[in-house]
Amino acid sequence: MSLPFQVPEEVAALVARAPSFTIPASLKDLEDLAVRDADEAGWHRVAYEVPGKGVVPEVDVCRVKNGISANYVEAYMRRRDPDCMVIGDERPTDKPTYQSRFGTSFDPLREETLEWLAGQPLALFPFSAGIAGKGVDAVVVAPDNAGFFALGLALLQGMLTPEEVPEGFSPQAVIYVAPPFRHTHFEGRQVVVHNRREGIHELFSYNLYPGPSAKKGIYGVLINQGEAENWVTMHCSTVKVITPYEHQLIISHEGASGGGKSELLEQVHRQPDGSLLLGENTVTGERRTLSLPQACDLRPVTDDMALCHPSLDKGKGKLSLMDAEDAWFVRVNHLTRYGTDPHLEALTLQPPEGLLFLNIDAKPGSTAIVWEHTEDEPGMPCPNPRVVIPRRAVPGIVEGSVDVDIRSFGVRCPPCTRENPSYGIIGMFHLLPPALAWLWRLVAPRGHANPSIVDSEGMSSEGVGSYWPFATGRRVDQANLLLGQIRDTPEVRYILMPNQHVGCWAVSFMPQWITREYLARRGQAHFNSSQVQPSRCPLLGWNPNSIVVEGRPIGTSFFQVNTQPEVGDEAYDAGATILTDFFRRELEQFLTDDLDPLGRRIIDCCFSNGSADDYQKLLDHPTIVDE
Repeated sequence: MSLPFQVPEEVAALVARAPSFTIPASLKDLEDLAVRDADEAGWHRVAYEVPGKGVVPEVDVCRVKNGISANYVEAYMRRRDPDCMVIGDERPTDKPTYQSRFGTSFDPLREETLEWLAGQPLALFPFSAGIAGKGVDAVVVAPDNAGFFALGLALLQGMLTPEEVPEGFSPQAVIYVAPPFRHTHFEGRQVVVHNRREGIHELFSYNLYPGPSAKKGIYGVLINQGEAENWVTMHCSTVKVITPYEHQLIISHEGASGGGKSELLEQVHRQPDGSLLLGENTVTGERRTLSLPQACDLRPVTDDMALCHPSLDKGKGKLSLMDAEDAWFVRVNHLTRYGTDPHLEALTLQPPEGLLFLNIDAKPGSTAIVWEHTEDEPGMPCPNPRVVIPRRAVPGIVEGSVDVDIRSFGVRCPPCTRENPSYGIIGMFHLLPPALAWLWRLVAPRGHANPSIVDSEGMSSEGVGSYWPFATGRRVDQANLLLGQIRDTPEVRYILMPNQHVGCWAVSFMPQWITREYLARRGQAHFNSSQVQPSRCPLLGWNPNSIVVEGRPIGTSFFQVNTQPEVGDEAYDAGATILTDFFRRELEQFLTDDLDPLGRRIIDCCFSNGSADDYQKLLDHPTIVDE
């Protein structure tokens, strides 16, 4: 039986040797495949024979009333390992290569992987990563007992049925899924190998968590294509905010995993009495609340990946982008009880079509409930429960491209006190000159208590653009692309927002929710010099002295963290030193001969402790602060 769509010759040969293969004709087919071999109780266990270990279980899958639920047997597999990517080829890269990490060429393992797949019943289907006509034609080849993984990929990237494959479809990317090799070659670790061959980007996924492969792996394919064609796939969420007075503002929020991208699309979380918990003092226990009778209407645009293809540019000096995904990989660790986010809860409990739940404690035939998280160990819930939601199921979704007014950047911050100084000195929001906004995108702090990935303590960098963990090439090339993007969009304004803590105050994601409401009502991120002042730490640009939201003031201590009595100048300055040292350490690696000369001047400004005004002068853009 021949395949009804074009595939690379090696894929065709592989499928021809396999004992059987399935080409799903719909998402329903993939849902059925995910639980096809379920036992009488309704559980399908995904497991593989591993030499020397016997049958090794990977995932328990069941059908629930609102979709498919999958739970990993091993807690380590429930979130992305940040060190999972290696490069299998010899093309230019700053990433670890297979040769450098494992001491041998990838070629023998590649052949062994293809040989193993040739002996498996397979599932495969074509899809178009990114945007049809502007993305990458691709195909996935996986063992058919991992139907839940194929379902996740089909939801995230879309799938083409044989009848839908367009004329001229020619895969430039292939995902090969081979889970047992995690145990035979990589000591149980997550490994995804990118092998950039002439005309084809191969992605070998040696694990079944979709984060590093079906999602971020395909992101790497798009970044690689954009690098060759001089465009960027941003790591951001985007929302059209419509105020009660019908004013519209489009905000794009970037940042490392856990930086608040998904949360930007959420309505502000309310207490039972309808008020907003602005923050709780971690030292005194004091709680401050805020009244917001009517929140803005939110029209989501992107959740995590935004294609900034040059064909979208409308020539207005703003950043034009559109969603690069067909579904959103939504983390729900913040949902711990009924009523926290009624919109998301309603969408996932009674969705218009089946969803895929990961790390949610659900049984066959039950309703998967997003605040019932699988426990990594007794009493310790998994920090990374997820649900895959198709874009078409999201109410009010914006189709097509939009022009961004404000680009924000999010940072997870620890508490900062006199006794324990930290980099948690970022106020509720800061205004950044474009040159300084570029630096924040180069250093991209991963931040405090990241729930999405396996990580170590302390401040670390997600890397250039905050998408560096998914890129396959050189960081300096991405730095230049981002600088060119900022330089070419002079009408965009830039802000910085923390989450989790503002000084000694535990705030969750309230800073970005309140800032979103405030700036939308205000109509812009443009201030005069009487309304803001240079931040005590120059890397934080300018900060407002205070703001008023619906008649309720939010005072200085939430913008100038050193004025909090539990913090003070000395602890603030110690935190500023942590932040400054981090910037200097991370920026050193960009000072190569290939860096854009303007970029070198911006980094030199940082090394010279330049002020916000100094950064503003480096890019000939309209100033964000008037005299």
